[in-house]
Amino acid sequence: MTAGSLPTRRSFLGASLLFVAGAAVGCSSNPQEAASAKGAKVTLTQWYHQYGEEGTQAAVKRYAAAFTKAHPDIAINIVWGPDTSQYETKLNAALLGDDAPDVFELGDFRAEMARKGQLAPLDDLYSSAKDSFNPADIDYLTVDGKLYGMKTIDDVMMLYYRKSMLDKAGQEPPQTFDELVDTARKLTSGDTKGLFIGNDGIGDAPYLLAWSAGGELVMDDKVVYAAADAARAVGGLRQLHTDKSVLLGFTTDWYDAGAFTQGATAMQWCGLWALPTIEKQLGDDFGVVPWPAYGTSGKPVARLGGWTQAVNAKSKHMGEAKTYLKWLWIQQSDIQIDWAVKYGFHVPPQMKVAARTPELSKGAAKTAVEISTKYGRSFPTTWTQAMQAGFIGAAADIAKGADAEKALKKAQSQAQSDLDKQLG
Repeated sequence: MTAGSLPTRRSFLGASLLFVAGAAVGCSSNPQEAASAKGAKVTLTQWYHQYGEEGTQAAVKRYAAAFTKAHPDIAINIVWGPDTSQYETKLNAALLGDDAPDVFELGDFRAEMARKGQLAPLDDLYSSAKDSFNPADIDYLTVDGKLYGMKTIDDVMMLYYRKSMLDKAGQEPPQTFDELVDTARKLTSGDTKGLFIGNDGIGDAPYLLAWSAGGELVMDDKVVYAAADAARAVGGLRQLHTDKSVLLGFTTDWYDAGAFTQGATAMQWCGLWALPTIEKQLGDDFGVVPWPAYGTSGKPVARLGGWTQAVNAKSKHMGEAKTYLKWLWIQQSDIQIDWAVKYGFHVPPQMKVAARTPELSKGAAKTAVEISTKYGRSFPTTWTQAMQAGFIGAAADIAKGADAEKALKKAQSQAQSDLDKQLG
């Protein structure tokens, strides 16, 4: 996966929420996709967004053909949709009509879709396999006590550090935010900055700081990120900027490893997808850790993104759709491994499958899997673009010197109004 292909499966973040890129293309399907099952009694339509990685479309056709071979009565019609920026719009429109897909991808899983009756509950599919999934994914996909989606890949985001640079400065990988600040300051020298979190100097840091202080963004029907501990932690952005230890305005943003591999920064917040490139260019001169804990009561944190598949609650072939989803994403571990690491670099959501993925069994990749399981967090399912814009805007003001609690309370008030409207 290359920086130029963003957003693709790393759109993780979730997909439409944080990135918009590329030209829109119309949804298209090939009638021959389903023709391999002559005499099939049911044809399911499955929607994918347009992945940028070479081989993805051929892979999903291959998976569908394998399913039909095992279930001759069920054919699968693959619809290869538009890119991330347009996919959700197309999907939302389709779900209001008569030609909605039976099975489809979601980049941003939202509780609102479940509560509107658009998504079928999938608890019966998980059954005893539920405990094998990353707990953070289970929490993410649970709405009012029921599971409404199934993760297909986990994209874990974490902190990369250059071993040689830290060793030269006599520093250990930071375990607390104070250590992160101190290490970033000591590693800033000449053309190298200590830390890169994004070209705006903000990136994911506001979320990470709030979570690492033990705070939340949303709890039930309340937006809570302006609570004292979280506000104090987000205020830590000001300290990083005052020290001028944060790299700003690099040629590529945080989701690309260029700043790290080129020596422009000693530490960088980035995703697992970048690890093969980093390893190729730096060998073993790097390591990964979660975002460090803030304060004595805080805890380390990593962010999880990735794509989810769901079943249309109004599908005329509900039983067949669930059979397909269970076969593909619970029972076929070889397919899950193939999808995770052969067209990019991701983690299979089932922990037992991740554990037997050769590419994730050693070194920094193995550490990343452990980080995702132990410290992974996802955005709340009620989190919206408007909430994000207000939160990030407040964080940017804080980095420039605004009072953290005051700025966050103002943004939180508007976010609460948005949440109230959403909950109806």
